Amino acid sequence: MRRKQFEPLVIDDFEEREFHLPVHRHTYYELIYIRKGYGIHLLNHNQLPYKAGDLFILSPEDEHYFDIKKSTHFTFIKFTDSYFESHKFNHPDAFLVTRPEEIMHNKLLKEVKLKMDEPCISILKNTVENIVAYNCRKDVASSPLVYFQLLSIFGLIREAAAKLGIRIDNGQPGKEELISYIHQHIYEPSLILIKNIASYFHISPAYFSAYFKRNFEISYRDYINDYRIRLIEKRIASGKTTMKQIADEFGFTDESHLSHFFKKARSISPANYRKSIA
Repeated sequence: MRRKQFEPLVIDDFEEREFHLPVHRHTYYELIYIRKGYGIHLLNHNQLPYKAGDLFILSPEDEHYFDIKKSTHFTFIKFTDSYFESHKFNHPDAFLVTRPEEIMHNKLLKEVKLKMDEPCISILKNTVENIVAYNCRKDVASSPLVYFQLLSIFGLIREAAAKLGIRIDNGQPGKEELISYIHQHIYEPSLILIKNIASYFHISPAYFSAYFKRNFEISYRDYINDYRIRLIEKRIASGKTTMKQIADEFGFTDESHLSHFFKKARSISPANYRKSIA
């Protein structure tokens, strides 16, 4: 199911015990603020518990549904691409680099709950209430006041993302960029430790594994191990390198460490593997 919207800005403020829509997508963007209640937000492949004060961001490619456990008061702020385009002359310098729409597309921000503390919690609550109060006006979509209120929410999102270690300047690294880095540094184990590769790409280490698996459909550990094993097999098959040289090249402590790693992956020792292909 795909919901459509033609107005540049629509603000829906309501409470319900059971969510009125099935799992669905949109043709527009949404900021969803929880004013009261609790339950589970099914967002893409994630199940995120929600409670009063939580904020979620959705873009057109996202799919979601709310499993309401306690009657929930929602505020949905929905806008199309044309909304920010119509206010482009009001963009502050900070958003000339990263547009609000780009922040909304950031996949990592859909895999976690944005955590805020005071005074950000109160600022967010008051800002949403201001926008809802102004919704009685017919010119809400063209109002600079509402526009700047929305930008203040994106400022809060920036702060929350920074605390989680999630970069929002240009979203996440592309698949080719990430794989290229792994392949380039496969011989330097310390550089491809999750904490180090996550830091290099400005991704929170706590969410790097989930991000990798979602994009490559294999765990990060399994990808690294499989790639290393395939390279080691090629070295063994060439017959031009000793086990000690291979162990040194791939950062193993010694030949025994290499043998244990290889045997665990292939159920055969490197020496016996070399004999089997001789």
